[in-house]
Amino acid sequence: REAPIPKMLAPCLLRRAVLTVPLVFVAALLVTEPVTADQEAGTAIPAESRPCVDCHAFEFMQRALQDLKKTAYNLDTR
Repeated sequence: REAPIPKMLAPCLLRRAVLTVPLVFVAALLVTEPVTADQEAGTAIPAESRPCVDCHAFEFMQRALQDLKKTAYNLDTR
């Protein structure tokens, strides 16, 4: 059988883990490069080809109304 972990070793391992995890997280943040606007510029859709916010809202409300009508019809037929 394996020897049990001594009572003094468990708090030491816990303290080491509590200190190591944030240190690794900070190191990962320092190593990674921040995302800049230049990297995403190729995926942007020109404003002329995008529908306005009102059009999006209108289309969303139209679809929601159609879904509500279907649900109401299904409930009526039951």
